[in-house]
Amino acid sequence: MIKEPVHVTDAAFEKTVLQSNLPVIVDFWAPWCGPCRMVAPILDKIAAEYAGKLIVAKVNTDENPEWAMRYGVQGIPTMLFIANGKVIHRQVGALPEGMLREILDQFLEVVQNASAKKN
Repeated sequence: MIKEPVHVTDAAFEKTVLQSNLPVIVDFWAPWCGPCRMVAPILDKIAAEYAGKLIVAKVNTDENPEWAMRYGVQGIPTMLFIANGKVIHRQVGALPEGMLREILDQFLEVVQNASAKKN
């Protein structure tokens, strides 16, 4: 069970994120980005609390620009909420923890409802 954010390279993105059995929050960030540093501790908490239900993946856009370009990421932080290889929600910019958790709860509800319909 993964209890902390996973640092993902361009090479590992497809396997770690798009082929994941669990929903994934992908955080596109860079070390020099102030708002990214504000969001990081919130994502650390979410990764620990939702271990086994969700993966938090971090992509350093300075070192791994390929997927950021493919998804048209223009500002960071950009968080993509992905389930079954599809982007369900895109959040650009830092948010307070409460708002980010609301989006997360809605995302997980959508994912659960979608998988319930399949079964």
